[in-house]
Amino acid sequence: MQIVSLRTTSLLTALIVAGGATNAAAIPLNPFRYEAQAQRHCPNDVVVWLDFSRGVYYLKRQKRYARGASGSFVCREEARASRYRRSLFGVR
Repeated sequence: MQIVSLRTTSLLTALIVAGGATNAAAIPLNPFRYEAQAQRHCPNDVVVWLDFSRGVYYLKRQKRYARGASGSFVCREEARASRYRRSLFGVR
């Protein structure tokens, strides 16, 4: 009886550790209030406007770039890694 219990506990522990390991590789999202701050943070990347409520980001040439109260400036690669998608609305 104790061997089965020990095996079950070991299996559950291994699954929990393996499941938690996938989240450790995520790139943290660093939102900034000003565009210049974000550009200093990621000098080799494009700065985008991330709209948290819609779950999309806008490029500088789009109408909704830097508009709205629920957004921040972030690096495009960080937004992509955090599974935000590019908005196709307002492309000029």
